[in-house]
Amino acid sequence: MRARYPDREGYAESGGVRVFWEEYGSGDRAVVFIPPWQIVHSRIWKMQLAYFARYFRVIVFDMPGNGRSDHPASGYQPETEAAHTLAVMDATATPRASLVCLSRSTRTGAIIAADHPERVERLVLTDGVLSDAVPPNRKFDERRDHYKGWEKYNRHYWLTNYADFAEFFMSQVFTEPHSTKPIDDGVAWALETTPEVLITTIDEARSSRPMADVLAAIRVPTLIIHGTDDAIRPFEVAEHAHAAIEGSVLLPLEGAGHCPQARHPVRYNLAIRDFLGATPRQPWRRALARPKRALFISSPIGLGHALRDVAIARELRVLHPDLQVDWLAQDPVTRVLEARGETIHPASRLLAGESAHIEAEAGEHDLRVFQAWRDMDEILLANFMTVHDVLEAEPYDLVIGDEAWETDYYLHENPELKRTAFVWLTDFVGWVPMEGPDSRESVRTADYNAEMIEQIARFPRVRDRALFVGNPDDVVDLTFGPGLPRIRDWTRTHFDFPGYILPFDPAEFADRDAVRARLGFRPDESVVFAAVGGSGVGHHLLRKVIAAAELTRHLVPDLRLIVVTGPRIDRATLPTAPGVEYRAFVPDLYAHLAACDLAVVQGGLSTCMELTATKRPFLYFPLRHHFEQNVHVPHRLGRYGAGTRMDYHQTDPERLAHAIADGLKRPVLSRDVETDGARRAAALIAPLL
Repeated sequence: MRARYPDREGYAESGGVRVFWEEYGSGDRAVVFIPPWQIVHSRIWKMQLAYFARYFRVIVFDMPGNGRSDHPASGYQPETEAAHTLAVMDATATPRASLVCLSRSTRTGAIIAADHPERVERLVLTDGVLSDAVPPNRKFDERRDHYKGWEKYNRHYWLTNYADFAEFFMSQVFTEPHSTKPIDDGVAWALETTPEVLITTIDEARSSRPMADVLAAIRVPTLIIHGTDDAIRPFEVAEHAHAAIEGSVLLPLEGAGHCPQARHPVRYNLAIRDFLGATPRQPWRRALARPKRALFISSPIGLGHALRDVAIARELRVLHPDLQVDWLAQDPVTRVLEARGETIHPASRLLAGESAHIEAEAGEHDLRVFQAWRDMDEILLANFMTVHDVLEAEPYDLVIGDEAWETDYYLHENPELKRTAFVWLTDFVGWVPMEGPDSRESVRTADYNAEMIEQIARFPRVRDRALFVGNPDDVVDLTFGPGLPRIRDWTRTHFDFPGYILPFDPAEFADRDAVRARLGFRPDESVVFAAVGGSGVGHHLLRKVIAAAELTRHLVPDLRLIVVTGPRIDRATLPTAPGVEYRAFVPDLYAHLAACDLAVVQGGLSTCMELTATKRPFLYFPLRHHFEQNVHVPHRLGRYGAGTRMDYHQTDPERLAHAIADGLKRPVLSRDVETDGARRAAALIAPLL
């Protein structure tokens, strides 16, 4: 899924060619993001669109030759591409706009600014092709027996080995370490065009007049951004352009490659936002006159985070009675918070839907969660930009992020943006591949783990506290990857351990008869709950439970089966079965689970540990390919001796019915779960206030 979808889209006609465009946001001021070389299309700007649409009307389009625009056999001259851009501006009723350009499209923007200054408010030229000189390593027409390195930038090689060239080229675009995701994206986009189109773009690349003349004619305010480690166009090109464009500003990005808008999107977005004059201004308030405030960012992937976070906030207020806690959260977390009277920050409405993305990535009880997380990059970036703008505009004494991955990652990428104390919470450490040791996924997870280890070693000050929700032995004893540390040893060094954090005291449910009576459960019935958490991923498991209802009733005559659809599963999408009760969102589900005789759940940690704490038997079905539910959670449950693990894909309704019947008879012998985790966590956090 995208971080934001266009408000309008359509086609402009330009010289007999259809040019596809999208429009985001509204307002008097417009920004046009011009795509670069046809090896990619407009999605190269995906990390910019949601953020800039808050401040401007944003227009993006696919340059003919890739994406949803036409792919003509010719017509790839710079002047033609400038005409395409103007046609899109006309089609979207945009008489004047700021132009943001990248690589080859810097020529396009420069031509428009020189020839049509009345249509350009401001101009941003990123890692530009702003010289007529051809780099000496590009021998495009030379035929060879073998090709290596930049020798692959060759028409003959493209016609026979285009996919390999795309891999090589994107590795040169993103020279920064740990760039596997933008490289993978770039290769995928490159395969949406053809080598024949790219060959034509090279053959028709030269402008009808020297670029030096074009640059000298530019009079609009211009920002030139260029990575000092750009392997496609050397930094000297930017220096020459800066000298040629009167009054231009040059912003070197130290250590950046050719596409900083993708690899360094926070720095890039803020630089352009400030250049375009969209920096928000807020009134200042004297520090000692400000109330004591904490911003809590709670992951929306499941409801367990919200419940434990509310418990921590409650204990923090005991230690700091004057503390104001604001929550930056999205559905379904907001439902939990609203039910408990917590204050939700208005900027929460700007957050892009992480739960919806996860649901869209899931199959039938199957979620490749690591890849789903990688594919959520633009959503995570958009949400961090929301966090950034909130902290830029308002004074907070403390930020607490419970698996707020985007906040932790981008603060480490941009440590100079840290404004206040930051606490990081998580209940697992380490991406774990679900495929073999030589698989692509194994390489990718190890790279992500290595980047995290390097970030924390380089910038330990970003996390003022790091809390692992559990105990040291709850951490899996695996390696982060080849040549990397062991996860448990590394976590012991870099985290504090408050123990498990429950949202309730199990002693409150010790009198199960009283709890059952309060909830309307009779003593002579076997109450079985089926619940799958706060996302819609688990609806397949609920369907299987419903399909097993009749068989289960034959084995358990006093059965009372209750299916909890949760906040994101529509009851109407589930089948109806005799004797099955359906309930929607239950804010205090743990109380109902404490009163049940058995539960059927997914492999999420929070629900499983709540059942463990109340000594309830349960069957849990980890999502296939979900490394946390298949590795981290079973390890912890094994330590507590809790739950019966089952395989959804090997369990038919008959087997499930027998498993429920057997589970109702099996004694619960699990270890006790600590009850003071929230208090201990608050005690570790409170000194930061």
